[in-house]
Amino acid sequence: MLFKHLAESLKNPTYWTYSGWLDIITKYRRSRLGVLWMLVPPIFYVWGLGSYFASLQSFHVGNFVAHVGIGFLLFRMLMTVINDSSGTLSAHQAFILDGHTRLTDFVLLVAAKAVFYFIIALPILGVALWMADDIQAQGVWMSLLTMPVLLLNMVWMAVVFALLGARFPDVQELMGSLFIFGFVLTPIIWYGNLAPAQSLQGFLMRLNPLYHLIEIVRAPILGEPIAISTWYAVAGLTIVGWLLASVVYRRYARYVPIWL
Repeated sequence: MLFKHLAESLKNPTYWTYSGWLDIITKYRRSRLGVLWMLVPPIFYVWGLGSYFASLQSFHVGNFVAHVGIGFLLFRMLMTVINDSSGTLSAHQAFILDGHTRLTDFVLLVAAKAVFYFIIALPILGVALWMADDIQAQGVWMSLLTMPVLLLNMVWMAVVFALLGARFPDVQELMGSLFIFGFVLTPIIWYGNLAPAQSLQGFLMRLNPLYHLIEIVRAPILGEPIAISTWYAVAGLTIVGWLLASVVYRRYARYVPIWL
């Protein structure tokens, strides 16, 4: 049922792509800078935090800012999907109660908005990569192959958290509260090799699925090797995640109008 609905949504992308972009436009339409406000958080996080922590830890500024930039934009995209998807079904309650039972449209809308935010911030990341010394052209091409894997995981997470959020409204508040904890636990403003596997910090980092998803995209660009454990983790996460999303959607999607 999930894959059938996803196929139908992908064949008719007008609703969820246009609605996602329209949500962004209407959010900033009354401000003087408009959608340029979307560049402010990446500038502060990538350049502000990146430069500050690079000087604090005596790292090469250009390389560390690139490390922070890629990590932050990917982390924000994943957390935006997890947080927003937990409230997307209740936000579209009127459509669902009116008979719109293809819930994947609302899930993909959230994913599309997160991707739009990521794409708009790419110029900020481009400047950071231009200033770094360790950027590998071959790794950039490899990241284009691993990025779809990250997006696949992003969609199944959106499906699961959308249904959880419809059943338990407190899930969205919980995810928002866990944002800072997840940001600190994920090696974004620090290097992962500073947390050995034998340490508690290293153990928790390697349990964090966001770390592995970010690493398969970031590591090749920065010329760093991807640990075999990360490949295994991502492969297992993708397979188990989609199986879970399929079962949960088939079992509980019909109850969403009742929950709302």
